[in-house]
This record gives sequence, structure tokens and C-alpha cells, in this order.
Amino acid sequence: MLPYRDDGIVLRTQKLGEADRIITILGRTTGRVRAVGKGVRRTKSRFGARLEPFTHVDLMLHPGRSLDIITQAEVIRPYGESLAADYPRYTAGVAMLETAERFTPVEKEPALRQLLLLIGALRALGEAEHDPRLVLDAFLLRSLAVAGYAPALEECARCGAPARDRRLPAFAIAAGGLVCASCRPPGAAAPAAGTVALILALLRGDWESADHSERRHRVECSGLVAAYLQWHLEHSIRSLRHVERV
Repeated sequence: MLPYRDDGIVLRTQKLGEADRIITILGRTTGRVRAVGKGVRRTKSRFGARLEPFTHVDLMLHPGRSLDIITQAEVIRPYGESLAADYPRYTAGVAMLETAERFTPVEKEPALRQLLLLIGALRALGEAEHDPRLVLDAFLLRSLAVAGYAPALEECARCGAPARDRRLPAFAIAAGGLVCASCRPPGAAAPAAGTVALILALLRGDWESADHSERRHRVECSGLVAAYLQWHLEHSIRSLRHVERV
């Protein structure tokens, strides 16, 4: 089988044997790929440092029986360098990498939109223009939208009734977003109007509104987004626990 070339973001690494690593990459054309970096844990490795999480790399790979083999790696942009010294941004970035991996469960299935979302989010984190939790929540919401799980925010998720005066009284995770009083199930959350406006702003990329949001609305937004994400993934994002402590 012929070798192939792709570029993508390194999501995760795992030790393999005494000197190798399994590198999980979200590629531009191949989607999520697990490949072996031979000898990358040795101090004399030619490209061990280029295959660290957060790095955008250009790779040459050779198909293998169970795992492909990385034969060449060149750094396009090392996003991790700007995040390593900033704990809030670093933990937000780790949560993004884990989420991107969860949203690409099938290996070698193209996921270009997910990759572009991840690259944009890592760039925004590194530029430090916005609060890292806002950047993370925007990434989570847009990843949900790409996967077809965007929350209903302007009409009832169950009956489709439009919001009156831009307000629906409750947010029901299992229903798919905001619900009217008639469709409200027991235990549904009742977010503030400012929280709903913030979620909409993050989905639309309205950073002026998001940056001027109140802290209480950001906290409530983050809780709803995390719960909604984990409901649809049917799996917890472990790294979110560290972000929530910030």
C-alpha cells in the first residue's frame, strides 16, 4: 500500500513499548487516525517533539496492518506553546482535544468541519482576546451544531412554538433545548434571559455581546452547555472537571 500525506491536530499520545508512541491525529482528509511514531520517545528522535498534543502537523504516513506508521512530521503551528504557561487556557484546550476525539468516533472518516472548528478555537485560545471558558463553550456549542445537535433557542424544542418576547421559560436537556410552559418537563432548568442570549451569541460568533456578558450568566451558560454536551455524547468529558475548577 502506498504512503499518504495529511495534516491535522495531534489530539493525544500514548506510550507504546520502550521508545514508541501511538499518536491520535484529527486529519484534514482522513479524519481521526491513530498512528505509531517509531522511536519518538528517544532523546535523539528526529521528530518526537513535533508530535505533541495541540500541534498542527504535516505528516507522511505509511499504512500498517492495525496502525499506520508516521514516517515524516513537520510542524505547521505549535498551539501548545502559547497555552502551556496559562492554566485556564491549557485546561480549556485539553477539553477541546478530548471533545474533538469524542465527536469523531469512527477512524478514517473525514471530519473537516470538526477539524476547522478545532483549529479556530485553538487559535482563539492562543491569541487570548476572549475569556478561555467562553472560547471553550463556543467550540462545544458549534461542535454540537456540526453533529446535528444544536440546541433549540428561539422556538420550543418539542412543539416548535416561537419564543414570545424572545423568552422561553425552561431548558430541557433531553428535549433538545428551550421549551414552552406547556411542554416543560419536571426538573427542567430555568436559565436567565442573559444566559440564553449568551448561548445564542456564542453559537453565532457574536463576540462583542459575549465579551460583555455578566459572570453569573457565563457560569450558568457553562453548566448548561457541559450538561447538554455530555447528554448527547453519552459520555463524560473528564477534562471539563478541571476547567470548572478555574
